[in-house]
Amino acid sequence: MDAAVHRFEEAQGRKPVNRDARDKPEMTPAGGQNLSRARGERLIPVAEGYERWAPGYDDAPNPLLACEERYLSPLLVSLHYKRILDLACGTGRWLDRLLKQGSSGVGVDCSPAMLRLAKKKEVIAGRLALAACEYLPFSAAVFDLAICSFALGHISGLASMVRELARVTKPGADVFVSDLHPDAFARGWRVGFRDGTSAYQIETLPRTVDETIRTFYSGGFECLTSEPLCLRDPERPIFARAGKSDSFEDACRSPAVLVCHFKRRGRSIDSGRGDEFENA
Repeated sequence: MDAAVHRFEEAQGRKPVNRDARDKPEMTPAGGQNLSRARGERLIPVAEGYERWAPGYDDAPNPLLACEERYLSPLLVSLHYKRILDLACGTGRWLDRLLKQGSSGVGVDCSPAMLRLAKKKEVIAGRLALAACEYLPFSAAVFDLAICSFALGHISGLASMVRELARVTKPGADVFVSDLHPDAFARGWRVGFRDGTSAYQIETLPRTVDETIRTFYSGGFECLTSEPLCLRDPERPIFARAGKSDSFEDACRSPAVLVCHFKRRGRSIDSGRGDEFENA
């Protein structure tokens, strides 16, 4: 899934950053799933979470997405004639942007509700597939570049996903992965939203940076860079519009986003599986 609006709130009880109480992502205190439910939030599975969240998902500004885009956008240029895979694409934020630069590609996600929103975007309509990241409907060595934005924490079978990613990417392919930084999770940042008067937190599987890098290495990828990103002044207006300027400086004190750049090693891996997007 494309990035949830991850919530910033100190354990002392500061309120979350967002603009609209109807779909406002909030945060539980650090280590506080039980505390979250005690405060009236319901912990729900990933599939149910994005089904409920989808109708308002694209509406609210998100400082973590802004931070990620600020770092990645200069790296994702000159992509003409490149075949792109947007893995766990959600509403197609990155796929839409990259196809507009002249690349070709597809997006996959396991949430029908998120894909329904993605299909409304003209550039990527017809380039989307309902599929799990652990079982991709493509032939071997199809893609020159892949991106997976704010989804690793929702994927229980990360090793299986990495093996599939190695199969469908070409040797030498670049893979960019972003997620909530483990330090932010330790401070209490969580994935959640409001649906009417109810508050929900989506199940997440936190991993250390080393765990993520080791899993990708075992699956056939070298880690070229691993960047901890902090919120900075370009994200300040998002806090201000939400009326949370007093939370901004504290939110900047530790890494909020992790971005890794991997490079595919070795030879192509042929499974004989068919490609649903031969002309992607």
